[in-house]
Amino acid sequence: MTEERQGTRSRTIETRASEWRANHHLRVYRGLAVTACTLALAVTAATAFTAWHVANYVIDAGWSQPVVVTVAVAIVLGAVLFAVTGARSLVLSARAAGTSDVYRGRALGAAAAESGWRSLAYSLALSGLCVGAGFLVVNDAAVSRTFFDAGLIVSSAGTILAAFVVNLEIFAVSAALILVWALVIAVARTLPGRAGRPLRALAIAYCDFFRGLPVIINIYLIGFGLPLTGLPFLKDLSSNTYAIIALTLTYGAYTSEIYRAGIESVHPSQIAAARSLGLSYFRTLRHVVIPLAVRGVIPPLLNNMISLQKDTALVAIIGTIDAFNQSKIIASNHFNLSAVTTVALIFILITIPQARFVDRLIERDRRRMRAGQ
Repeated sequence: MTEERQGTRSRTIETRASEWRANHHLRVYRGLAVTACTLALAVTAATAFTAWHVANYVIDAGWSQPVVVTVAVAIVLGAVLFAVTGARSLVLSARAAGTSDVYRGRALGAAAAESGWRSLAYSLALSGLCVGAGFLVVNDAAVSRTFFDAGLIVSSAGTILAAFVVNLEIFAVSAALILVWALVIAVARTLPGRAGRPLRALAIAYCDFFRGLPVIINIYLIGFGLPLTGLPFLKDLSSNTYAIIALTLTYGAYTSEIYRAGIESVHPSQIAAARSLGLSYFRTLRHVVIPLAVRGVIPPLLNNMISLQKDTALVAIIGTIDAFNQSKIIASNHFNLSAVTTVALIFILITIPQARFVDRLIERDRRRMRAGQ
């Protein structure tokens, strides 16, 4: 009898705990649904208000009224759809609370949570877009007129693109030099034994110095300092060459660390196998270690090159007429910064495809690792 009573008591406790968990989850689902529905309704009202103001400004700027009105109505209908999703979450949570079937209640509660989170996420995203759109048209569209003057953007695009060729030239030459120079530094940092200690120390000092020195200061010191030295060769170089030297020295330090990480990731058994075949240390580096190391660090190397491409805009500090300097000249002539926005758009349009390509390479490496496991 005692064992039966204990078993009955244990089952009762488990049943009550299960009911408590179910009720707790239902309360959570209901709270989430109410929050999502309320936020979605508020965002819908804010979207309608913002769309009305933005549409009026765009129509006054000369855009086609039917097109603008159609787009505004579509955006508001999208906001209404999110509100409907929030309301659906509220209905599902009420149905989950009203059913006597525990399993069906949990299924309805999970569906309510899914709808609630989806409505909440889209509402928050739309509210961010509303804030951005409202910021563009506030104060008689002062921000739009200052940064996004379509006429000035279009008229300055050709001149800025021609100057952007300078950025591309500096990037191409610097990238080639960096990949070679950084590999030399990385090999120096990984030299073994006491004989390699002086070169290791020198490579470490170089990396620490140039990784701690801001790029803009390095460009300034080299661009204005080397001409003042009076050295026969270095004093007569072009500003583009000074920029290439500065970027190569700075990014060579960062890229060498990427190479070094790849070299140290090569398994010692690979090196031991190569040495057992009679290869010298440097032949092992050339034919075994470096090919394996470079293959594993291609994504971070490409990320470094993306940063290098953006930092070519810093050469404007030493007077190089690149895209950024050209845009500043246009901006000072028109008392408007839309030409600088043109440069920003060019860099963004070039950088985004490269970033997506790096993401694909990283995802490919992850799939290979999972397949190898």
